[in-house]
Amino acid sequence: MDPHPLSRSLRVLGWGVGAGAVAGLGTLAYSAGVEVRNFVVRRVEVPVLPPDHRPLKVLHVSDLHLTPTQGVKRRWLSSLADLEPDLVVNTGDNLAHPDSVEPLLEGFGRLLDVPGVFVFGSNDYFAPKARNPLWYLFPDDGKRNTATPKLPWRELRAAFDARGWVDLTNTTARLEVGGTSFAFVGVDDPHLTYDDLDAVAGPAPADVDLRVGVAHAPYLRVLDQYARDGYDITFAGHTHGGQVCLPVKGAIVTNCDLDTGRAKGLHRHPAASRPGDPGSSWLHVSAGAGTSPYAPVRLCCRPEATLLTLVPRPA
Repeated sequence: MDPHPLSRSLRVLGWGVGAGAVAGLGTLAYSAGVEVRNFVVRRVEVPVLPPDHRPLKVLHVSDLHLTPTQGVKRRWLSSLADLEPDLVVNTGDNLAHPDSVEPLLEGFGRLLDVPGVFVFGSNDYFAPKARNPLWYLFPDDGKRNTATPKLPWRELRAAFDARGWVDLTNTTARLEVGGTSFAFVGVDDPHLTYDDLDAVAGPAPADVDLRVGVAHAPYLRVLDQYARDGYDITFAGHTHGGQVCLPVKGAIVTNCDLDTGRAKGLHRHPAASRPGDPGSSWLHVSAGAGTSPYAPVRLCCRPEATLLTLVPRPA
């Protein structure tokens, strides 16, 4: 028996530090070895179609960050075709390696036979680089990775174009899907300030069933303009849902100026608006299905794709 209170306190402290270290290592092992490959399909219903319109299924895929060796991710991606979506929305950051285009196309597989639209993110343009993994826990520092080798985004764009997917880089487009007329607007990656909002500004077309905005990164300047212009719903990715999240609290950062409360999932924009408010729209942010190869961890934020069922608005 040790009667000295300081000695007893040190033993208790030592045990606490040791237990904390074990818990920390266990959490790291889980986030890097289990959760990062624990893919999930989220399902959500959005009331945006005209009254009496038949429902439509939209598959939102984002932030795959694929490397050629990620067979589990490719097989999961291929399995998404079994959901039988009517439309695929791809919000970018597909690549993480110069040899990823063919494996990516193999992964998309039958989804490339489905009507689709796409934009690119910074990780389609530039190869990732080694960084401290804790970087994801800090607010955006404004620095952008544009000094690394370029990735084969032109090859990827040509492949998507050849399969009929619509490139929405700083442009608008129309598409007929399952008897539903769509008007789309899209911009190049706002995280790199490649977005040209002037080029796509103006009221959304009134002579269609649904008006859809698309962007890789959900910066407020883009979301604000899309909502003001009358687009019914915007799709974005980029945030990774926070990637390393806390239980209950959720995301710590978003890597852009979107609030952490909307780092993933279906929300309104502006945040306090309600359906029917002037200048408001739905916003869906995908937590994405990948990570940088130099920060291959996820915590309380499983890699995902989302199947959104679009249904009629209340009469």
